[in-house]
Amino acid sequence: MPAQFDLGTTEVTEFGVGIDAEDGPRYVQVPVDDEVQAVLRQMVAATRSAMKDAGEPSRYQPSEKHAAHENLNLPLNDALASTVRAIHEVQNLPNEPKALKEPKNVFCYFARLSDGKGNHLTAIRRASSFKGILESQLLSFLDDSLRIVDDDVFRLDEDFDFLIDAAGVHILRPAGFESIGQLRDEIMKAAPMNIKAIQADIGFVDFGPIETYALKHPRAARYLASIRLQQTKNIDKASLKKHCTNMKLDVKELKGKLVVAPEAIMDFLAVLDRRLYQVELVKDSPESFFATGRSKIVKP
Repeated sequence: MPAQFDLGTTEVTEFGVGIDAEDGPRYVQVPVDDEVQAVLRQMVAATRSAMKDAGEPSRYQPSEKHAAHENLNLPLNDALASTVRAIHEVQNLPNEPKALKEPKNVFCYFARLSDGKGNHLTAIRRASSFKGILESQLLSFLDDSLRIVDDDVFRLDEDFDFLIDAAGVHILRPAGFESIGQLRDEIMKAAPMNIKAIQADIGFVDFGPIETYALKHPRAARYLASIRLQQTKNIDKASLKKHCTNMKLDVKELKGKLVVAPEAIMDFLAVLDRRLYQVELVKDSPESFFATGRSKIVKP
């Protein structure tokens, strides 16, 4: 990941939690001592190391079936980053020392760091392991005997799900990012905007039925969000129509526009997202495939 934050010159380390409230998620700061702050910085370092081990960074795509651990990034100004960007950019978080008194309401925890050059970094993790230990019976040695620990005990994880800095969002665990970033809701809300942007490039497709379908089907909305990241300008009408015919999709041309049958909408979106394709390695024996994951090959 780009070196936008110098962990070695960290001057400020804040700890906070996200709380499920009746009026929506709420984020507060919780005071921690120097020892906890040191652990939080170690977790940031471990996250960076895990991302490096996961391979070269690539763009997060909502239609991709990502692995549990990856090295993904997303621009900070992307609409899909709006929820987590708010955590990163908020000023003067309310200080609530008793925020952990209701652990069942805590859905994430985070660290906000500032380095000697004025750079800022936010590291976020889902709270499942953090509060899961509360459900266990804990023992401690006291006066050479084992005793039950009555106080609430929280366990920090080894690393964070994702980091945010000036360069963008750097994702180690896509599932954690999607959960905390409320991606399902954000993607559904963005569907009409994505349709509009795609239609500006592919005006010969009737997107009316596709938009109606996508507003009720999250997977279709995910495809639209991903298609918007693809090259949609200069798509050739004849080539697209031929490809749909080869894939046996019910797509007809009416009054100069391609109209997709309801049962073919998902496959049509998969075509635009470069997931549904055909190869013919054996003469006169074309084979069709669906890619659950794909990476574009860029020639040097």
